[in-house]
Amino acid sequence: MWMKAKHVKPLPYSVYFWAVAVTAAAGLANSIYLAFSHYRVHVDVLYTSFCAISSALNCDTVSQSPYSIFLGLPVAVWGILAYSFFLILLFFAKAPDAGRKRIWPILFVIALGFSIYSLVLAYISKYHIGAYCIMCLAGHAINFALLYFTWLVRRRFPEKGFFSSLIKDLKYLWDLKKKCAYAFSPLVVLAVLLVVFFPSYWRFELPEVSADLATGVTEDGSAWIGAEDPELVITEYTDYMCFHCKKMHAYMRRIVEENPDKIRLVHKHFPMDHGYNPIVNSPYHEGSGKLAVASASALYEGKFWEMNDRLYDIPRGAKTLDVRKLAEQTGVDFNRLVIAPKIKKLRYIVKRDIAEGIKLGITGTPAYVIGGEVYQGRIPVKVIKKAME
Repeated sequence: MWMKAKHVKPLPYSVYFWAVAVTAAAGLANSIYLAFSHYRVHVDVLYTSFCAISSALNCDTVSQSPYSIFLGLPVAVWGILAYSFFLILLFFAKAPDAGRKRIWPILFVIALGFSIYSLVLAYISKYHIGAYCIMCLAGHAINFALLYFTWLVRRRFPEKGFFSSLIKDLKYLWDLKKKCAYAFSPLVVLAVLLVVFFPSYWRFELPEVSADLATGVTEDGSAWIGAEDPELVITEYTDYMCFHCKKMHAYMRRIVEENPDKIRLVHKHFPMDHGYNPIVNSPYHEGSGKLAVASASALYEGKFWEMNDRLYDIPRGAKTLDVRKLAEQTGVDFNRLVIAPKIKKLRYIVKRDIAEGIKLGITGTPAYVIGGEVYQGRIPVKVIKKAME
């Protein structure tokens, strides 16, 4: 004998409402943090987010990818606008005349859109970036929670006909068009201002090699820039596919330019490419070894720093490299650049630098050597000041 299904008595309406409100507020707070972290990653050479745990779980890697920008704004900023819109709209469902049924179909559709977008971002993280952001994953969980809660409200306070309910929602909002205008106008104005005036801080260029800065080659064949008779020598071990390497290199170049008669910067190759670097056991920064070989080739033509700067500008994750365009931009010989990866002498230079770095205990990039001391990731400002003193 079949037992009748028990009717589930809904909790007070306010419980469901505030569950959705708190969840959406959590999404807003999460987006604010992600926007702040995105900014810090690009402008602060000393910043590393708390969730930069490994190559697979690394918020900074996700922030550094071109996929972190959408239509001229960081994805996190769009998140702030989206959750703000959701929260404003939600409070129309709190009005007594909403009758516990109005706005919820629209909120469900918006939450569904958020969830689909989360799936798209998760796909991009796995197949295009190769890393996951913990706070982004938290955002995905929030979106699915919003989808569940908005569905649950519809379930607990049912109204027949989903599409007819959507039409009723739109009519309900139209009848409140003045209130809607007052509520949403500031957000619309803010969105327009952000799209038009938001600074592109994620785009930064390395300073041009000044004719006033001396350049040369060390006795062991490494390129240097800065002081001919230096008081301080800084040796950098970098990878052209490493975002932090580019950021720190720009920082080091500014220091050299400010102290052209005191500081010399020496470049060493340390591509985190498993085809070149024995400490890398699985595919990672594939192609960075060939980029290092390209810069080693340019050194023989006196074009190392021009090539160095161009290689840092190659988008991370790029599948192809226009060698002819690179040759034109740097002034190196195209034919030599094409065959550079096959020249044993050039490959030896790169592998020699890697071996030296491993011997020093370097396990990642960027890394710096000052007076025999190794600093991985960054150089404390006080170290440079002390060395200068």
